[in-house]
Amino acid sequence: MSYLKYFFYIAWNWNITIAIYIIYHEIKGEKKYGINTIGIDNLEELDNKHLDNATIYMPAIYPMLEMIFEKVNVGSLNHLLDIGCGKGRAICVAAAKGCRKVSGIDFSKELCMDALNNLTIIQQNHPALQAKVINSDAYTYQIPTDVDCIFLFNPFDDYLMKGVEKNIEQSLRQNPRPLKIIYANPLCKSHFIDAGFTETFHSKKMRYIEVSILEK
Repeated sequence: MSYLKYFFYIAWNWNITIAIYIIYHEIKGEKKYGINTIGIDNLEELDNKHLDNATIYMPAIYPMLEMIFEKVNVGSLNHLLDIGCGKGRAICVAAAKGCRKVSGIDFSKELCMDALNNLTIIQQNHPALQAKVINSDAYTYQIPTDVDCIFLFNPFDDYLMKGVEKNIEQSLRQNPRPLKIIYANPLCKSHFIDAGFTETFHSKKMRYIEVSILEK
């Protein structure tokens, strides 16, 4: 039922072709990694002051994650942070691909619990993995100064993304370092370009599947 519900949601909002493509890879990816991250979740019942600025939960698709994590060589990263991590798909895939330290932040307690459960599954095959999920508001969250890669899947609107960008800049002032931002469905990309980030990679497929790498 989860796959069927997700299929009709995608088909209604986008088109049947992309719905078939995504559901095929959802089934394949969930089986490959042994995790449960599929579907959409309505956030209306969650208690958070920035709820109106958050988007509906939808995970980034597996082919895009695998492609982009290979592009940035996640095994060489020091610490990957997923802001708006949902059920933890991105950090689970990154860990399975060799990232040694991952963190996720989300304002939903329910989604954070799901992310922790999925990370526990990944850690069975990667016992040295350092993993953390934080239930917090991204608008006020202080970015750890060892983070060298941030993943975003269009988790917020323009207002909240401005706050996230300011938090990133504060972290870089505290500890100047190279930083990559993987931004899927990059609707607010201009904030980072204006802040001095350079887009070093961009991919767009089937009109709706888009991702950028921004570096500073």
